[in-house]
Amino acid sequence: MLEEVERWLADRSWSVADRPLHRVLAAKRATGQTVSVVLPALNEEATVGEIVSVVRRDLMLRTPLVDEVVVVDSGSTDRTSEVAAAAGATVVHRDAILPRIPAVPGKGEVLWRSLLVTRGDIVCFVDADLREFSSDFVSGIVGPLLTEPDVQLVKAMYDRPLGAAAGQGGRVTELVARPLLNMHWPRLAGFVQPLGGEYAARRTLLEQLPFPVGYGVELGMLVDALHLVGLDALAQVDVGVRRHRHQDGQALGRMAAAIYRTAQLRLARGHLIRPSLTQFERTGENFEPRTYSVDTEERPPMAEIAEYRARRVA
Repeated sequence: MLEEVERWLADRSWSVADRPLHRVLAAKRATGQTVSVVLPALNEEATVGEIVSVVRRDLMLRTPLVDEVVVVDSGSTDRTSEVAAAAGATVVHRDAILPRIPAVPGKGEVLWRSLLVTRGDIVCFVDADLREFSSDFVSGIVGPLLTEPDVQLVKAMYDRPLGAAAGQGGRVTELVARPLLNMHWPRLAGFVQPLGGEYAARRTLLEQLPFPVGYGVELGMLVDALHLVGLDALAQVDVGVRRHRHQDGQALGRMAAAIYRTAQLRLARGHLIRPSLTQFERTGENFEPRTYSVDTEERPPMAEIAEYRARRVA
């Protein structure tokens, strides 16, 4: 490991216990900064309501740390929107945000559009499929942004058990993202959960970043933030254990392809074709090929969008 990364791990890796909630709240009052929590959601009726309820109870009603909770529904066919609204979230459909630009499927697309329907100086993203959710996930990663003026982006780090087996990283993290980062961006090798969906950043940084529309958004954001603001502006906070719904191997394969392509785009800009990934499923006695396109589209920095600039002026 690079000496710079060892130093970074000592200086920029914290525990949620390092910043008690009263200290974080005092820093919020002193700086006057506002905090938005965003949940990108697609068919998460089983979990989204509890997450919203916990954030509202712990960080809005008991302690006024969070100023708004916004759920961006990316086309759910279940009761995700109704459950989220009943729990107290502001619910916005992806397609209703910036309708001038037709929406495409993908997590990054939803996160990018959320910047247009939130107001916080700090934006905190939380995946909507978490179980046994604790508000430490939010207060832990927001804390350094309120107490450390030079920190720009904070990732949550945690254990991710797979069934009864303990583990530090997800399968795509360990097999794809971590090798890519160590080989090509070794200054980012200290991140425990580079693909984790729980992170917070200053709006002034997010609006300058391009957003890969799909699952490559987390890796792309880390790499781009490193180049834009430097390693010391990035940090991570240990929030314990993350429990969520696990995807099957083929879904993870498609995720891995998108992440690899996101890395490839950042390694060599030039003439690109839209790649595809073929996987196989058994149907009866045969294996049938299933071919999926790999996300390569990226949304430009939000600061370049006219509607966003107009809102900032208003």
